Amino acid sequence: MIKVRIPTPLRKLTGGQGEVDGEGDNVAALINTLDKEYPGLKERLCDEQGELRRFVNIYINEEDIRFHQGMMTPVKKGDEISIVPAIAGG
Repeated sequence: MIKVRIPTPLRKLTGGQGEVDGEGDNVAALINTLDKEYPGLKERLCDEQGELRRFVNIYINEEDIRFHQGMMTPVKKGDEISIVPAIAGG
């Protein structure tokens, strides 16, 4: 399984869990799998085209997927995924 850290604003979808297990060959597949168990998660993370929303960052082992292959970035057992909503303000 792949460990996925869930930010506080999304924990209502995971029953309050701050970390869940998921599986998939890449980030897109992982999100699809998580959405089956935690409905509504994908629509909070992805736009209508299935791309990551601008205000959401996903890190695999502390590396931003936008600097790799985006949603097609491979994931494997033992990886730690962090979902980080962008902070806005000023």
